[in-house]
Amino acid sequence: MHSVWLGEFLGTLVLVLLGNGVCAGVTLRKSYAADAGWMVITTGWALAVLCGVMVAQAFGSPGANLNPAITLAEAVTSGDYSHIALYWSAQLLGAICGAAIMALHYAPHWKLTPDPAAKLGIFCTNAAVSNPLANIISEMVGTAVLVIVAASIYSHGVSMTGPAAGVGPWLVASLVWGIGLSLGGTTGYAINPARDLGPRIAHWLLPIPGKGGSNWRYAPIPIIGDLAGAVLAGVLLRYAHV
Repeated sequence: MHSVWLGEFLGTLVLVLLGNGVCAGVTLRKSYAADAGWMVITTGWALAVLCGVMVAQAFGSPGANLNPAITLAEAVTSGDYSHIALYWSAQLLGAICGAAIMALHYAPHWKLTPDPAAKLGIFCTNAAVSNPLANIISEMVGTAVLVIVAASIYSHGVSMTGPAAGVGPWLVASLVWGIGLSLGGTTGYAINPARDLGPRIAHWLLPIPGKGGSNWRYAPIPIIGDLAGAVLAGVLLRYAHV
């Protein structure tokens, strides 16, 4: 029961379950965490990354990508694209399942929350100010920072032997927390196409009371922006030999 595919699937499931879960706790009415705010959301997502990475590693994916953008950046850096379909399929399916479990967990609360846009925001991202080009650039910048700093954490320039055992996931979680606090206010910092697309598909499929539309018009932005940012960061890492 250990494999890269299973590790990526379960790790991404846990990532989205806890990440969407903190958004649900802050947004849904009659939740004890209602209106807790952005600090709670960014902290919850950082800890979701930590938990997802550790689960992925435990179940067979030592790299614990959990993110198609990270997988693409690694492919660009190494020149090996053979594993992309394996990783991406696990990540997307894990994200869909994680969002579905979150929706089930908060089942009694959906009908108590009247705003369809708020319900959708629990699952996926949207721009604070609608400007497609600027929104794509925001996602590119956030994802490029994610890829470059994560690679730096594990680089020989920081430590010849890498972080001490178990420390790396905490550093990556801190990185995601920092991106959320510093750069997340524009688009909700998807910085992960599976994290946005998977839950959006779950929102579209699930019978959530008063859910409204799934805003498919915005859906390409975190995919295009995140993958473009990953490619740019991957090219930099390849030629800088980080």
